Amino acid sequence: MRGPGPSPRPSRVRARGATIAAFVALAPLLPAAAVAVGTLKVDTALPYVCTLPSGPRTATVRITADFPERAAAGEEIRPTDVITTVELPAAAVADLTVLEAATVRAETRLTVGVAQNGQQAEAAWRGTSPTLDVPAEGPLTLTTTGDVPILTTGGPGDLSLTAGSLGVDLAPSTADGAATVPASLSVTCVPAEEAEGRRVLATLPVGPGPTTGEPSASPTPSTAPSSALPSSPPSSLPSPPPSRPTGREPASGTSGASRSPAAGRTADSGPQAADDAAPGTEAARPPAPTCRNDEPTSKSLTAYITGYSNVRKLNGANVIPVSCTLIEQGDPEIVFLPDGIHLFQKSDAELSYEGRRQTPPFEATFLTFGFAPTTATLVLEQVGPMSVESDILLVFPDNIAETYIRAPLVLRVLDVRVNGTRLDVGPSCRTAKPLSSPEPDPAKYPGDHLVLLGKGQLLNGTDASGYVLTSGGPLTGEVTIPAFENCGTGGEDLDRLLTASISGPGNYVKQIQGQTCAVGVEVPTEGQCTEDRQPYVVPKPAR
Repeated sequence: MRGPGPSPRPSRVRARGATIAAFVALAPLLPAAAVAVGTLKVDTALPYVCTLPSGPRTATVRITADFPERAAAGEEIRPTDVITTVELPAAAVADLTVLEAATVRAETRLTVGVAQNGQQAEAAWRGTSPTLDVPAEGPLTLTTTGDVPILTTGGPGDLSLTAGSLGVDLAPSTADGAATVPASLSVTCVPAEEAEGRRVLATLPVGPGPTTGEPSASPTPSTAPSSALPSSPPSSLPSPPPSRPTGREPASGTSGASRSPAAGRTADSGPQAADDAAPGTEAARPPAPTCRNDEPTSKSLTAYITGYSNVRKLNGANVIPVSCTLIEQGDPEIVFLPDGIHLFQKSDAELSYEGRRQTPPFEATFLTFGFAPTTATLVLEQVGPMSVESDILLVFPDNIAETYIRAPLVLRVLDVRVNGTRLDVGPSCRTAKPLSSPEPDPAKYPGDHLVLLGKGQLLNGTDASGYVLTSGGPLTGEVTIPAFENCGTGGEDLDRLLTASISGPGNYVKQIQGQTCAVGVEVPTEGQCTEDRQPYVVPKPAR
């Protein structure tokens, strides 16, 4: 299998909105502890300085959470009842009053330093407030709750958590429910000087593994398999948006309807950055299939994907058309391993086309047996759960991301024409089992499925190079096309003909995923979603 080496000229794009910006290496190591029977209760109020539209102002941030009193090596540490309360001064009310805001909704991103045995990282504690009335005067108090990462330690040693910077995104509305202009305000807060020495939220004793008395084996993520790559929930409102549209994504600009490549061409053996495109206006966005999630959660993403797949026996490649993928992100988990601190995330995904889990129908043209021009209409159908598993090694400043996508896909043949003459394959012609790829971990992932690998880097947690779930990029793999079954009508058996001409191993696959749209947030990041909340970026296949 030809592995996906780094692109010779990797493009850097912003991995905004949903996931990666919350996890960056390096945080201060400060000692402290709080003790309670059975449960370690954190209740800390700290002075912060917040930069409001009217200027820097002092504020009070109160953080409460419950932790287990102690843990064993390899055991999951799950913070519960996490509440962040921000009391902004009267100047914040005045800033909202200028916008004629009657109500406001807030989302917070508290950076929490995590340190153990000299290893350090940062995690994001995200929270969302209910919509509340803007007071006529006095301070503005915001109380948010939400998801926080699970922590897993690889060995014994005290684990400390330290309060860091805080982002507050405000979504104000007028009395009639309309968004204000601008539609959002981003407030950045940092601990005040007098908070130094008091920022440690908790120190958790971590003992040896319960059975051997030695550090437990490297832990594995606890969430169920999913489909894309590591990321944290897209629950935050956007930071100040880039100019619309983003325009410099890993790939953009193709038609929603596929076109077959010229016979005899093959996909390149290595990854290649797709051409950049700058649509300029939403009207310039290429046509694409509908890609909408009508019942999103705060962790829902949508994205388009397209690319090429070689058919080795036919010495050619066919386009896999622009297809919609719906992604539901799993909870992130921080794990301390011998090589450093890892952020694991498993997500679920599915193809979506007119209510079915499949790609749009696409046409492929080849020279069968080297001389007969053959055109086939094909569909890839998803026949089981698709998983996206991301692993980010938090190495300052370029965090290293690796994502595996596993998809059980059956290739269905709808129509075949040889030299322009229709060959009736019937309504049920398909591969006898799903496509399969070399599986790096067959004991853990039995069964047949396509495996795609994406590799990328994150600079300071925001700039993405290569593949990262939220910003997209190239995914590569190798696939075996199984034998066909149920092909033919009227007693004519075409299974052997299709199997002999198409089926076999060693077919290189390269897919390009576009920038995701975080459909579940109240105000999606500008340039990533259309007005009706479909992915803005339509990727272009790259060889």
